[in-house]
Amino acid sequence: MATQAKAPLTENPEAVVVRFAGDSGDGMQLTGGQFTLSTALAGNDLATFPDFPAEIRAPQGTLFGVSAFQINFGSREINTAGDAPDVLVAMNPAALKTNIAALKPGGLVIADTGAFTKRNLDKAHYSANPLEDDSLAKYDVLAFDISEKTIEAVKPFGLGNKDALRSKNMWTLGLALWMFDRPREPIHDWLKAKFKSKPDIADANIAALDAGHAYGETAELAGPMKQYTIEPVESDPGLYRTITGAEAVSLGLVAGAQLAELPMFFGGYPITPASAILHHLARLKEFGVTTFQAEDEIAAICAAIGASYAGSLGVTSSSGPGIALKGEAMGLAIMTELPLVIVNSQRGGPSTGLPTKTEQSDLYQAVYGRNGDAPMPVVSCSSPGDAFEAAIEACRIAVEYMTPVMLLTDGYIANAAEPWKVPDPANYTPFPAKFLEQKNGTDSAGGETLLPYKRDEKGARPWIKPGTPDLMHRIGGIEKAVDTGHIDYAPDNHQAMTDARRDKVLGVAVPDQEVCLGDTSGKLAVVGWGSTFGPIHQAVRRARAKGVDVSHIHVRYIWPLPGNLGDLLKSFDHVLVPEMNTGQFKTVLRDQFLVDAQPLTKTSGQPFQIAELEEAIGKFFDGIEGNEGGEVPVNDQQLPSPEADG
Repeated sequence: MATQAKAPLTENPEAVVVRFAGDSGDGMQLTGGQFTLSTALAGNDLATFPDFPAEIRAPQGTLFGVSAFQINFGSREINTAGDAPDVLVAMNPAALKTNIAALKPGGLVIADTGAFTKRNLDKAHYSANPLEDDSLAKYDVLAFDISEKTIEAVKPFGLGNKDALRSKNMWTLGLALWMFDRPREPIHDWLKAKFKSKPDIADANIAALDAGHAYGETAELAGPMKQYTIEPVESDPGLYRTITGAEAVSLGLVAGAQLAELPMFFGGYPITPASAILHHLARLKEFGVTTFQAEDEIAAICAAIGASYAGSLGVTSSSGPGIALKGEAMGLAIMTELPLVIVNSQRGGPSTGLPTKTEQSDLYQAVYGRNGDAPMPVVSCSSPGDAFEAAIEACRIAVEYMTPVMLLTDGYIANAAEPWKVPDPANYTPFPAKFLEQKNGTDSAGGETLLPYKRDEKGARPWIKPGTPDLMHRIGGIEKAVDTGHIDYAPDNHQAMTDARRDKVLGVAVPDQEVCLGDTSGKLAVVGWGSTFGPIHQAVRRARAKGVDVSHIHVRYIWPLPGNLGDLLKSFDHVLVPEMNTGQFKTVLRDQFLVDAQPLTKTSGQPFQIAELEEAIGKFFDGIEGNEGGEVPVNDQQLPSPEADG
């Protein structure tokens, strides 16, 4: 790997990566969120990556209590939150210790000297103050007492030191807003609304924000203290907003229920990172949404199944451990053949694992993880904005095929934000649910009879609301007879019903797989699913700019797979499958299509970096750009836009 020389930001960079890091009580997520808001209003494209500690409240100043928020923003298309930050804001020694290795050589460190006390240095395992020795020589360092300046700024409001220091994230945000020429007024309005009942607190935070901004304007510092101009990105006309994956899933579920012309019932139980979906849906009651926080995961999904039986669109949500608990009830929904949407916001596992870190390790669980032969469609989303479309598609499949559907997202998508062009509702085709209202069969005597498991051309059985006159029928987890739905243990009947449930799912109509970037045949296809889209897309784009014969294929429909996918993969000499697990989708592709897919796996709790994927792509080629060993150069001047990471 090439060594990057110290190269500070240019005056007008195309894109910049900034990481805010501090103690979990320092408000870094809030700071990053408001900086994201101001950046979106400035017209830049962006992508974010919130990185939370797993502990609810780790001891202050410790390494495992560090919370970080990274944002990549620019005047061109942005697909990832960036590999390495250009700017690191470190609010204490622990934040510096855990994040400095990621900073680009020549990057800027902004540090609060007021937090670099002997006690905090000891907690971060520093034997000496890194701001005073040569350990940060390859970076630009801007260190001053943010704590003291914050206390001074809010002194007129009569706050004690402890309360005053709660505003130092706003002081830091003000400095960042000045540095990148961002407006303060939207943050003023947000603070006034947030602390409407406590105007003195709102005023103190506004004063801290303005003081940080003024410091940037007036401080006469040489070297790294500059203001950077990043032009707005060219974008299609329309209404835009920033959206997180959890928000997009919630809105997509509501849109899906509206397109199905059904009320929606959501049964959930709090679990990181899925809880945000329950929080968002609870605020959307005016759209016919009922939310229910159950006493446990099993009760949540069973309530949703009951709602679907009663004629609503049942929805439930969880993360890996909760999905495991829901497994038996998923089998019940498959056996009763009722529509149900299950959202799985994946996180690191197994067991409690890494509750606040991202992973893609529930694919086996989604496709295979139930007792008996219990097939279920599985759909994945590739970005926060794409989660809206994927949620609608999950609702459509559930309603049209009378089946539970799992929607796979993950912690990165759920928490990350990006600009989203609000779609026109008129562009979506409704798929209204149809309920059986009269008998649909003929008995041996020629009279009318009810056949609750008689299937339509899609293999779906009729949806019957309880209480519909003359349509009383059995329902439950015991095997049902073909057509009549009577309890039937006969071997031939179980074989027929197992085949019918399998064929219904395999017959779900999904579009043919397209190539996201590149040709439909060649030497290498990089195949991804879910949140790996951004880094794969950027890595393939950079490699193709060098003349490398590589294409990007990204799969939304995990089960059933697109009908043309096998032939498409076989048109490439090699198939590389990057995923944040130990190779689960690779195994599915080998199983279904007998392709020699090669895995590229990662289970660190962090998303793939573009550089990691470039290096992996390079190993399939020889002599690129004069490099021996076939490795694509990483983090050097041969890469396009070296000041940004996608």
